[in-house]
Amino acid sequence: MQDTSVAKRGEEQGVQRREETRESERYIKPAVDIIETEDGLTLVADIPGAAKNTLDVNVDKGILTLNAPVSRSMPGRPIYSEFEFAHYYRQFTIPETLDNGKAKAEFSNGVLTLKIPVVEAAKPRKIEIKAGK
Repeated sequence: MQDTSVAKRGEEQGVQRREETRESERYIKPAVDIIETEDGLTLVADIPGAAKNTLDVNVDKGILTLNAPVSRSMPGRPIYSEFEFAHYYRQFTIPETLDNGKAKAEFSNGVLTLKIPVVEAAKPRKIEIKAGK
């Protein structure tokens, strides 16, 4: 799995910009853990402040895109803030051996868990050997 986000590798996780020729919108690259098993991939992304109804997770032409707009909705006027509010955006190239149609996602307490199973034909299988005559 290859990280294809616009941000360069090794940059801090702060607020980034998308490719300048396309969008001027600022975004945050969420922290992601990807676990691979023989059954498929599990992706866990930290997206604090995002709402389930605005979270967009999709796959198009082998690119998995996570997009979550965030809005500041705190009562009162902020006097000091260390947490910067910006949209979350991240992309990954995923292998064709995954069955995107059977992907399942859960979002709870700012954590997205996405499970994408392997296509049945791509799973390893044991071939039975019969005794000869």
